[in-house]
Amino acid sequence: MKFVKTCMLLAFLCVSFFSQADDEAAVKEKLTMLLGLEVDTIADAPVEGLLQVSTDRGLYYVSKDGQYLVHGRIFNIDEGMKNETEEALSEMRLQGIAELKSSAITYKAKNEKHVITVFTDITCGYCRKLHREMGELNDLGITVQYFAFPRAGLSGKSYGDMVSVWCAENPQKALTDAKSGDQVKSARCDNKVAEQYLLGQKVGVNGTPNIILPDGSVIPGYQPAQAIAQTLQELN
Repeated sequence: MKFVKTCMLLAFLCVSFFSQADDEAAVKEKLTMLLGLEVDTIADAPVEGLLQVSTDRGLYYVSKDGQYLVHGRIFNIDEGMKNETEEALSEMRLQGIAELKSSAITYKAKNEKHVITVFTDITCGYCRKLHREMGELNDLGITVQYFAFPRAGLSGKSYGDMVSVWCAENPQKALTDAKSGDQVKSARCDNKVAEQYLLGQKVGVNGTPNIILPDGSVIPGYQPAQAIAQTLQELN
């Protein structure tokens, strides 16, 4: 009898698994075919009845029948208004940064205490202002790794100039020169500028500078070096 019950349970679990897999496949197909979204992952959302869908254009919640799509934030009232959406995005940011870390232009602190990742554009005024504080940031033990985020998208002069910077013989110097207003010397190579930009779009970057902290949280704009250092200290 016990054996029969075990078989029935396993059969039920198998049916449930394949039913869920079929539902997720249908949702993925619908989002791709009708909305043009490139789906990376599908998982259960914190709210029953919804799926959490990671796409090339951000994080969405979709009803399990694929009829309704929600773009917004989910807060958990019982856990002190915990921002469930931001927590998911933080994980996505850290994963994406880890995958593309080797392609960043990095200014390493001699006595490194923290590492921040900054999505940047060479024509952005506040990006230039932040970059002028690089010496102070490094002296405070903060290593800065830059990801490219050409605000005009993956075409035009801004994108081409950022590719040239990333492909320069000395990318650190080329980026500093470009942010000082110097003309960018044309260069081409295998690069990850487009991938960095697409990661930014995926995790909610909509302006520069966009500063990602070690826990995946965001400072969505310029902050002075001392303010960034204070925020990093508060994380520990």
